[in-house]
Amino acid sequence: MKQIQEQILSDLKKEGNKEKAEFLPKFFKTGPGEYGEGDKFLGVTVPIQRKVAKKYYKEIEIPALKSLITSPFHEVRLTTLFILVLKFESKDITEKKQKEIVDFYLKHTSSINNWDLVDSSADKILGAFLFQRQRDVLNKFHTSKDLWKNRISILSTFYFIRKNDFNDTLRYCESYLTHKHDLIHKATGWMLREVGNRDKKILNRFLQSNAAKMPRTMLRYAIEKLPESERKFWLSAK
Repeated sequence: MKQIQEQILSDLKKEGNKEKAEFLPKFFKTGPGEYGEGDKFLGVTVPIQRKVAKKYYKEIEIPALKSLITSPFHEVRLTTLFILVLKFESKDITEKKQKEIVDFYLKHTSSINNWDLVDSSADKILGAFLFQRQRDVLNKFHTSKDLWKNRISILSTFYFIRKNDFNDTLRYCESYLTHKHDLIHKATGWMLREVGNRDKKILNRFLQSNAAKMPRTMLRYAIEKLPESERKFWLSAK
């Protein structure tokens, strides 16, 4: 009988689509010098990946996920993250097991190396675990020179935002005003928008202090849900 890791890989490969596998490298910017340089794809859709994750997450043990999270194939790594999230959010999960998942996640951040991999997992695992704990690791990731650790830090605060805790989000967003990468501008603008969805006054205060110096992408994401007249006002501040 195949090991469960091999079963997961086999299930994903069976669902691969050649046309998608040829398109996705362009979508995820895998060319030389691009942020996803060298990544490989099977051409498997996200719904199928979620289905595979749901099929196996109860059965597979966390150490057995190592060969999957380090796979050269993007969809295998994303499926692994879906499995980790499902495990973490299980009703009968213990704090000890959650910490094991978090430790595994932190040990393999080099494999969480594209925006969808970060966005599907950071808030659900790190954010959820650190909400009532010391957040030193996020502060470390926030000041890292690694793009994906930066994105993990700001996306992890999405969990805090949903709990109406905005302090770290606002602090990270202000620090990232001078970040060079568009993917961080998008992430910070997105998180500011989520803050505004819950407390518009706080968003407005941030914009009053920073709109004129915000990267345009960050600003557009932040004000996306505001009335048109307000969007025009803030854009004119640039």
